[in-house]
Amino acid sequence: MASRKPLVAGNWKLNGSQTLLNEMANVLEDINSQEVDVALFVPALLAAEAVKLGLQTGVQTVSEYEAGAYTGETQAALAKQLGVTYTLVGHSERRHVFGESDEDVANKFAMAQQQGLIPVLCVGETEQQREQGETESVISAQIEAVIQKLGVAALSQSVIAYEPVWAIGTGKTASPQQAQDIHQFIRDKIAQQDQGLSQGLRILYGGSVNEKNSEELFAQQDIDGGLIGGASLKTGAFVSICESAKG
Repeated sequence: MASRKPLVAGNWKLNGSQTLLNEMANVLEDINSQEVDVALFVPALLAAEAVKLGLQTGVQTVSEYEAGAYTGETQAALAKQLGVTYTLVGHSERRHVFGESDEDVANKFAMAQQQGLIPVLCVGETEQQREQGETESVISAQIEAVIQKLGVAALSQSVIAYEPVWAIGTGKTASPQQAQDIHQFIRDKIAQQDQGLSQGLRILYGGSVNEKNSEELFAQQDIDGGLIGGASLKTGAFVSICESAKG
């Protein structure tokens, strides 16, 4: 992974508790280091507490709107004020359950950066799209929506996470080589516009990553860590995954 520092990000989704957060803060205290960054994307109501506990913290989505009459939205500026570092944008559940389009995701990416958050742009194909040979075109369009809105340079202050939708929470995992191939495709796509940016960009793999497969996945040349779902709710498993990212 060249000189890129690995990032292991736990996405709790609509799970977790204050008790689990306290447990995780204790076991992760010595994990963040010069070798690996660790972040937790907790439910928004736990974000302030996660920051207080000294965790690198992300929220799971932000509104594309800066402020106003948008009941229930998560405000990027307030997240930043609370000490949050990251936000996910375009997670497959936001795209497929809540109907967010590539344009919506690009708008949220823009708002996150405008307010000083680091967006983690999630991209990936469904099983049907993969079977129809559309994986690269789907991912390309998801990335291109951001580039067209903000320019390729905006990606320098971001992270990309490749999550094949068919592997999220299913127990199915792309093989290390399958994952590497798509990560290389993403890096090569961006290199066509900015070689230097491409080499410095962190690209994470997500999709049923666990303590048994993480080491082999993270050993791939273009995989710079992981976006971890279910295993990030188990302290022992998550610590093992974080340790395996140190190489």
